[in-house]
Amino acid sequence: MKTILVTGSAGFIGSNLVLRLLKEMQEGTIVGLDNMNDYYDPTLKEYRLAEIAKVAEKSDVKYEFVKGDLADKALIDGLFEKYHFDVVVNLAAQAGVRYSITNPDAYIQSNMIGFYNILEACRHYPVEHLVYASSSSVYGGNKKVPFSTDDRVDNPVSLYAATKKSNELFAHCYSKLYDIPTTGLRFFTVYGPAGRPDMAYFGFTNKLLKGETIQIFNYGNCRRDFTYVDDIVEGVYRVMQKAPERKKGEDGLPIPPYAVYNIGGGQPENLLDFVNILQEELVRAGVLPADFDFDAHKELVAMQPGDVPTTYADATALERDFGFTPKITLREGLRKFAEWYASFYMSKD
Repeated sequence: MKTILVTGSAGFIGSNLVLRLLKEMQEGTIVGLDNMNDYYDPTLKEYRLAEIAKVAEKSDVKYEFVKGDLADKALIDGLFEKYHFDVVVNLAAQAGVRYSITNPDAYIQSNMIGFYNILEACRHYPVEHLVYASSSSVYGGNKKVPFSTDDRVDNPVSLYAATKKSNELFAHCYSKLYDIPTTGLRFFTVYGPAGRPDMAYFGFTNKLLKGETIQIFNYGNCRRDFTYVDDIVEGVYRVMQKAPERKKGEDGLPIPPYAVYNIGGGQPENLLDFVNILQEELVRAGVLPADFDFDAHKELVAMQPGDVPTTYADATALERDFGFTPKITLREGLRKFAEWYASFYMSKD
């Protein structure tokens, strides 16, 4: 009977993971933690929590939501002391590359101090497995594609990326010193229903609906490895089941039970193609009118600071170790997003 902590449980990936766990588990306890900050519209977070509550009511699994902050050491220690978690999935983080350029403090508090608090709690209240979110942004300006976990990641181009790389270094250190099994997951451009409004596809939709012009960076030549949220959750769920093995090295000390994987679609999509599919699906779902003049509402512009031209995952290690590779196509995923958007925003009018 497992007891699982999911931090960032009102977030996009976290809420979908909790829903999946409630469906998969027959017994046990899930504790969700989120600070419900207003980095983006909190009503979306409340919507996700309401969806979880509906499923939790019918489940035999005990579910509890705690509103609180990772940076609150006393809170984190108290939760670990109370529940003695078997598995911890740390998805809470201050997200967003561009926001980190103007608001660095939020990233240090959540992504550095918060993650340190989780690691310390895992040390004092030992866990079977700590799974945590890293990011494809750690690859920075790497020219070699696809990005492999064997590549050097010493040149972050944003503070957000630097905090995520620091999480991997911290985890490696704690795995080595304290024999804590840790697995980091480098997510590649996650999208889907009830996603983050600061992500391009969501922001584009909001602007097009208002008749505003959308800016497509790098003149549409950015390529992104878009990964549908269900594929991300499937990857996280599988990784949770199998912690890196504890072994001793020649020095008698533990070989760090530490692993890092990419989770990405493995199919980099040109941003312009992505936007065209999005527009078609928004029309199909009735979000935009059939005669919408798309060309009049798009502007091709130069790269933004902190952005990289291409992200592309080599996810062969995930397939090798867990028998999983993302499957959901871009059109399929954007169709689900467009249908959700229509039902969530337009049915209220």
